[in-house]
Amino acid sequence: MNPTETYDLLRNLTSPITAITSRRGDKSNGMISDGAIRASIVPDIPRLMVFVHKFNLSHDLIFETGKFALHILHKEQIDLVIKLGFVSGRDRDKLGDVPHRLGSTGTPILEDCYAWFECNVINVMDTGSSTCFLGEAVDVGRGPGHEVLTPAYLRARMPEEWRDRYLANLGTAQERARAASRNIRAVVWRGLPN
Repeated sequence: MNPTETYDLLRNLTSPITAITSRRGDKSNGMISDGAIRASIVPDIPRLMVFVHKFNLSHDLIFETGKFALHILHKEQIDLVIKLGFVSGRDRDKLGDVPHRLGSTGTPILEDCYAWFECNVINVMDTGSSTCFLGEAVDVGRGPGHEVLTPAYLRARMPEEWRDRYLANLGTAQERARAASRNIRAVVWRGLPN
């Protein structure tokens, strides 16, 4: 099967559009992801997994602090995708004009979302180009949003002026991921820093 057809099939496995926030010291960051999944069916042990590419600033913040917050976005948040997903936190403060507060772990919690999960990392797995962070939610909440933002909904309603930039960013990310995908190493998670 050719790679384009394979990628179209893989898109069936993407999660809703999420924002992942993290913080180290006074540096906060946010990113957009469609790689988050539930990792527990036990309601009183809420766990989830997020896949964060190693070339993202958020990766380093999460790996070093052992903390992140996952926000399921709603259909009215398409503009947030460009704010958090089209630029690097190395170049500007991506959360500077996004209403948020610090949660119990010190991680930024977005005021506007469908739902949020503030997590401590309890395990990691190297995937080559990214790290899979297994998080246990220490706090969970509902936001004001009513309908979850999906990748298909976003692609269908993405403003035309974003499309070329989106495709260029996707191509760049795919090339960076391709170069690192076969370099998988075992990682022993030593838990949260003291």
